[in-house]
Amino acid sequence: MSTEQPATRRDHYRYFLPISTRWMDNDIYGHVNNVTYYSYFDTIANTYLIERGGLDINTGPVIGFVVSSGCEYLAPIAYPESIEAGLRVDRLGRSSVRYGIGIFRAGEESVCAHGHFVHVFVDRQTQKSTAIPDPLREALALLADG
Repeated sequence: MSTEQPATRRDHYRYFLPISTRWMDNDIYGHVNNVTYYSYFDTIANTYLIERGGLDINTGPVIGFVVSSGCEYLAPIAYPESIEAGLRVDRLGRSSVRYGIGIFRAGEESVCAHGHFVHVFVDRQTQKSTAIPDPLREALALLADG
């Protein structure tokens, strides 16, 4: 999937995670507040890295810093809707990865919102960028096209 084309359908994503909306996610206008989508983005990416890539968030030698993000909102969602996040890898570099993420109402084919963020992996001790460890790289490669 080219990062130039919006990823608006379920088949644009390779990994899915159900996420429960919460009462506190809604804003005064009765829908999930825009900033909450970024917590959904963090949730799916980090769940994948921990469960499929073996990332040790507490004591592992590398950590991921978010250095860039963005989101386009197409349809509102609101508590108590059930949602699913979809994840793909748009670009996999030596020390960084750009994720594409879609937020769907459970079972629906079109996204309510789609966006991206970039993780740069750094050495936990030095805070300097470092190569993505092989287990993480292998897991991330499964989400990339081609």
